[in-house]
Amino acid sequence: MSTLRERRPGEIVFMTLLLAGSLFMLWQAYGISKFESITSAGVFPMLATLTLVVTGCLILRDTLRSRLAADASGRTLAQRFARELAPPAVIAFTAAIAVYMGLLDRLGFIVSSYLFLVFGMRLLGSRRWGLNLLVSALSLAAIYLVFRTAFSVVLPAGSWLQGWLK
Repeated sequence: MSTLRERRPGEIVFMTLLLAGSLFMLWQAYGISKFESITSAGVFPMLATLTLVVTGCLILRDTLRSRLAADASGRTLAQRFARELAPPAVIAFTAAIAVYMGLLDRLGFIVSSYLFLVFGMRLLGSRRWGLNLLVSALSLAAIYLVFRTAFSVVLPAGSWLQGWLK
């Protein structure tokens, strides 16, 4: 017995994008060794991404078969998508992650991560700046000690700060 579930607004577009990304990753995995042999370097990445493609196709098929969830409020599909799947907090935090990734190479791991942690806590609802500053500093110190000291990982120093740190 199979019952069709209701799909959320934007789910078809999301699944299509996931499938396209999986196909792209499969192509990239194929480029590693062109499937020269069963023991070549690209076999495991190709199997993993092939699994993504197959399951993505199955989920997209089921999504296309499902019906759009009813909405009694009279909102448009775009309004429902914005309210249910992309609220302002999610958009703001996604933007913060993008800014963090952009600043990581320029400001380095410590400065960019500290700024990300402080503002990330604020975006997630914390109004206590002093506590945000302290928790971010302690968390970053612990992360730095573990990765730099215990695992000997070289963390990015930052191109903008290179002249000041020498």
